[in-house]
Amino acid sequence: MKKILFVASEAVPFIKTGGLADVVGSLPKYLDKRYFDARVILPKYMCMKEEIRNSLEYIGDFYIDYAGTSKYVGVLKKELDGVTFYFIDNEEYFSGPTPYGDWLYDIEKFIFFSQAALCALPFVDFRPDLIHCHDWQTGLVPVYLKDRFAGGEFFRGIKSVFTIHNLKFQGTWDVKTIKYFSGLSDYYFTPDKLEAFKDANLLKGGLVYADAITTVSKTYAKEIQNPFYGEGMDGLLRARDNDLRGIVNGIDYNEFDPETDKLIYNNYNSKNFRKEKIKNKRALQKDLGLPVDDRKFMLAMVSRLTDQKGLDLVEYMMDQICDENTQLVVLGTGDPKYENMFRHYAWKYPDRVSANIYYSEDMSHKIYAAADAFLMPSLFEPCGLSQLMSLRYGTLPIVRETGGLCDTVESYNEFESKGTGFSFANYNAHEMMDRINFARHIYYDKKREWNKMIDRAMAVDFSWKQSALEYQALYDWLIG
Repeated sequence: MKKILFVASEAVPFIKTGGLADVVGSLPKYLDKRYFDARVILPKYMCMKEEIRNSLEYIGDFYIDYAGTSKYVGVLKKELDGVTFYFIDNEEYFSGPTPYGDWLYDIEKFIFFSQAALCALPFVDFRPDLIHCHDWQTGLVPVYLKDRFAGGEFFRGIKSVFTIHNLKFQGTWDVKTIKYFSGLSDYYFTPDKLEAFKDANLLKGGLVYADAITTVSKTYAKEIQNPFYGEGMDGLLRARDNDLRGIVNGIDYNEFDPETDKLIYNNYNSKNFRKEKIKNKRALQKDLGLPVDDRKFMLAMVSRLTDQKGLDLVEYMMDQICDENTQLVVLGTGDPKYENMFRHYAWKYPDRVSANIYYSEDMSHKIYAAADAFLMPSLFEPCGLSQLMSLRYGTLPIVRETGGLCDTVESYNEFESKGTGFSFANYNAHEMMDRINFARHIYYDKKREWNKMIDRAMAVDFSWKQSALEYQALYDWLIG
């Protein structure tokens, strides 16, 4: 039995701010239980739902020396879907209203978390063969395994994998501060190790010291080796190309299933969607105060409203997108500039635009089921989960060919009758608009082709089963 430990700052269903939580919460469940004992260690945030906090079982506590003072480390646990989750408790660090807040404070608390998580392993009597770390918050774990924890018998020979979910966020601060909190010697703060552009960089620690690096799609693994996507780390990633692989995220096909989903208005499947899917559209139109009209082309966006998601392209083309035959439904929060833009167009075209400037899991499912097409014109997209959900619900994605969007959406070829969505190559507003217009043309004038595309979209498998097999192969290769 191979023992795997996931160390991360978030995981569903306990705490979630993005796709990282979906991966850490789902992947351990799907590893083959006959060969892998996978467990997860997380911070115990006070901002977790109260019923979740109250359901955790207290194991014990101890103290560690951190930045010259003695710090309390409480350890709790919970079993869920055959996976053991451990929680590191320290109210000084984890009592805020959100998991992340002030940058400097976050750096201090996640360096503490990395140390406490490793110190907790002998305490709970779990010695992993491999530790799987995620994003900059756990970037020091591979460093510590080669440094202060390398001497003891317990930690000797433990391998590490570091997964990049989004290279943009790196955990950087000045060298003096990070040296103070991490307790690492001057040896580590050189340009070939943790120093980057005169600062110290926690993510770089994971990239330099982990035994293998993964990221969340094959295309993104190649993209980040060039300067445009590399965020200053492209040289290091090129140097580690042999240890770097891209594995596309999955989604939980039990949770996202139009046949059984309790959150949508009307259930349907790949056999009856021609009659049943439309009922979701009518119900959503009614709920959002849009004209109830089967003939309208419903285009959806469920997204963080930021530049990364291609919203500057959308802003440039809003009047053309919102033609009289189209209804645009938006769900999400983010940059006030884009929140206000969508509010403005909902005021300007009340019968064409519905701006829902909040986030709701329930509403997102309703939109995936109701819309005809789903727009994701991202500037960069490490993996993207929204397009996987829209494919699952037979809502055809319109995407830019980058990162995981490139790996998961096959562009429609009208001559060979292939494809599961529509894509464009260049980051260009007119090119995006051309694809939206082409999608509308197929929807209105070639309905049979459109329905065949839905058939193909609903048949592709982006469940965790496939991704879990690739991770298992990686773990086997490292552990031997």
